[in-house]
Amino acid sequence: MSLVYKAFELLFERYGEQYWWPGNSAWEICTGAVLTQNTNWHNVELAIRNLRKIDALCPNRILAMPDLDLENAVRPSGFFRVKSKRLKNVAEWWLIYADKLHEQLRKNTCNVLFWRQSLLRINGVGEETADSILLYSFNLPTFVIDTYTRRAALRHFSMPNKCSYETLQQFFMENLPPDVRLYNEYHALLVRNAKENCCKNSCLPGCPLRELPGNLRLSKKSV
Repeated sequence: MSLVYKAFELLFERYGEQYWWPGNSAWEICTGAVLTQNTNWHNVELAIRNLRKIDALCPNRILAMPDLDLENAVRPSGFFRVKSKRLKNVAEWWLIYADKLHEQLRKNTCNVLFWRQSLLRINGVGEETADSILLYSFNLPTFVIDTYTRRAALRHFSMPNKCSYETLQQFFMENLPPDVRLYNEYHALLVRNAKENCCKNSCLPGCPLRELPGNLRLSKKSV
């Protein structure tokens, strides 16, 4: 068992299942992944609620909406003009490619790297958003790196301060089996722990990751 997996066990024992990412459809989850950039989840929920009220939680409706109406709907998520444009860009991609991706999933011929690069070509979609869409909307095995994951890696896994996204992602994926449910739950647990115990300015005494033994930097063993 890798120590990175041991960290997952400690987090799961403390917090239990997180039921993440919340959403009633793959597209709604994708919408949340776009809108959550640079804001908290409560604000995203308000924006999604606005979209639901006007029956706009589908890519066709997003593309058909006047820009001003979409901007007003997603306003609670902040940067509403930028995010409304990004949401339309992703909706356009979705209508072209989502069915093809689902077909490959059914046939078990899906290439994660290919679809990741496809998403990264969308204006406004970065690595974290692309990985969130792939993992949570399409159940593809890619590990999401965000501010909270980085905090845990630097503070508890002895990773260098200026690690790239790719380096951190590789670190987690080399230390874990390629399991979608595990990646899903692990990321959600790291977010929960960062908000409650492994805070921005200090790691509180109640943080379960304090129980990890030794240095995790070079742990490359599979579970």
